[in-house]
Amino acid sequence: MPIRRTKRGAERSPLGGDYDVVVCGASFAGLAVARELAGAGRVLLLDRYEIGERQTSACAAPTEWLTALGLEPSIRQTFGKLVVHTPHSTARFPLPWTFSTFDYPELCALLDDQNDADFETAKVERRGRAGDAVEVHTDRGAVAAPLVVDALGWRRVLSRAGYQPPDAPLSRGLEVHPPGASGELEIWIDRSLVPAGYGWSFPARDEVRVGVGSFDPHYHVKDPTVDLAARLRREAVRYQGNWIPHKLRRAVDDEMFFAGDSAGHCLPLTAEGIRTALYFGIALGRELREVLEGRATRAEALRRYGAFSDDHERKFRWMLRAQRAVPRMPPRLLALATRGMASRAFTHWAFGHYLRIAPPEFARAARLPAAPVEEPLAA
Repeated sequence: MPIRRTKRGAERSPLGGDYDVVVCGASFAGLAVARELAGAGRVLLLDRYEIGERQTSACAAPTEWLTALGLEPSIRQTFGKLVVHTPHSTARFPLPWTFSTFDYPELCALLDDQNDADFETAKVERRGRAGDAVEVHTDRGAVAAPLVVDALGWRRVLSRAGYQPPDAPLSRGLEVHPPGASGELEIWIDRSLVPAGYGWSFPARDEVRVGVGSFDPHYHVKDPTVDLAARLRREAVRYQGNWIPHKLRRAVDDEMFFAGDSAGHCLPLTAEGIRTALYFGIALGRELREVLEGRATRAEALRRYGAFSDDHERKFRWMLRAQRAVPRMPPRLLALATRGMASRAFTHWAFGHYLRIAPPEFARAARLPAAPVEEPLAA
């Protein structure tokens, strides 16, 4: 398990001061926000852990996203096919784009090099008000800024209404990291392993990340993870896990911005959250830059970013419907469907649309495109 390296003793000086932007959470979404704000103002990044210290996922993303952000050195292995196992079939899906596993500390360091924000380790506890600014209270003191981002993950710490598992729209995931090698990116959809969810094996050069995710947060996944590792003749060592949101939430309130898992920016069914965290983090960073450079007000940024996130609700909703439908399919019908979908024509159509939910060229765009305003999501 990761060891917390928050400053201690003489190094643990009181934290305070006023900033233009405070970004709480220094993983994918928070680092993407800070990247877009380089040179635009005084920015503070806060996290309980050092940057890149605490990996909580299998760490894989479409290769195009990693290259678009200049993160190629962190790539450990690249795949052009996805192997899907069911109790009655094995199908190989030829992908229209490649998928890469990466080294989490190295990727975070590369992304962090692209900002000029101050960074402090501190546990973010709550928010308050300081005049027109939002005050962020930590275990080292309080800082304030007119623009504050919660990118702290599913807990949504700075929200007035947080989530509490297992009674929340959260999936449960756990994986082990045994040493070894493999040339295949694999998924298991098997009720003998997990009633509603899937298992995975994501090779990363000199280790294989083997895990199980359950769409039902009440279902514990340690025994299934150990079982899958045993099936693959891998050691069940170096555990890591986390709760995974599978429902989109409001990305703003009356004064706060939320990005990544804090806003439910994790795709249902696949539980892919890294690409979307980068995508929405970049979008938010561009809106905040508009404010810092005097081209927009905070109210306008709240409205525009909120509308941008809400505009994706239909896609997230359809994927959530698929997440609920797949476990209900009879195993033999699932096998037939899986074999049928493995054709090159269908795979390229389906995965092409899937990538368009958060396209990699967005990372290269200079400005955030305007999003149509739809009905707002329920809080």
